Amino acid sequence: MRPADASEPCAPFRHYSETVNDSWFPPFTDQAQVPPSVLPIHRGKHGPKGPSRELIDAIVAKKQGNPTWGCPQIAGQISLAFGVVVDKDIVRRVLARHYRPLSGGDGPSWLSFLGHMKDSLWSIDLFRCESAILKSHWVLLVMDHCTRRIIGFAVHVGAVDGVALCRMFNQATRGQPTPRFLSSDHDPLYTFHCWQALLRIRDITKVKTVPYVPLSHPFVERLIGTVRRECLDRTLFWNQRDLERKLCDFMDYYNRYRVYSSLHGSTPALSAATDDRKVIDLNNYRWRSHCRGLYQTPIAA
Repeated sequence: MRPADASEPCAPFRHYSETVNDSWFPPFTDQAQVPPSVLPIHRGKHGPKGPSRELIDAIVAKKQGNPTWGCPQIAGQISLAFGVVVDKDIVRRVLARHYRPLSGGDGPSWLSFLGHMKDSLWSIDLFRCESAILKSHWVLLVMDHCTRRIIGFAVHVGAVDGVALCRMFNQATRGQPTPRFLSSDHDPLYTFHCWQALLRIRDITKVKTVPYVPLSHPFVERLIGTVRRECLDRTLFWNQRDLERKLCDFMDYYNRYRVYSSLHGSTPALSAATDDRKVIDLNNYRWRSHCRGLYQTPIAA
């Protein structure tokens, strides 16, 4: 008698594999320990096969290129372009399984949408700083949202009321065009009657941020942090006039010489087309001092 083949299942397992259902295997059993003849045979699913891979890719591509389109419009566009009759429910099921919108999306935010045009949206905010003799000064910062350009600063000593706020805004925006929109937070200072009248006279539409959410006003808040880190935290000032001069020097440096990452390595002045970019010869240049020696940038010799 020849010895039994180790790879051939014994009679009980062979009989069991012939009688069990293909979609079931012995309970409490690890599939890796069951002989191959006992494992169920996985066959293809029965019924309609669904849309082809090419059609799925076309539907997903349509949705990615046109995120505001609904399922009926995508189905109609697919039928018009490719001559394939597609039901809107098929489009809905394909998008539910295969389409994932990008985090944040590629479209502009509401704040960016308002600021597409130069000088159409400005942002303002107040912050406080102390002099060398520990006297508080309030600073109003005005920036252009589109170009990230600092429009101006205004300084006030003492408590700020509606009249002082209007004077600071007029001082910071002196010589600049009037914007269409002005973004601010919900500080009670912006509810004074004289401030509301100033906006009506200058035909400026106010845009309010989300209450108690500082991240809804990110651009001017980040700019205030930049002013503190790169200017006020590295120098001292004695009085209001001294602070105004140092902020004016920093504004010139920031707008014309400091590169901005969100502007792809450009400066706010170049982005606003108020300055020309000059290429410097690497073998013939010298250094220019800014902010009373805090920063140095290369210029042509």
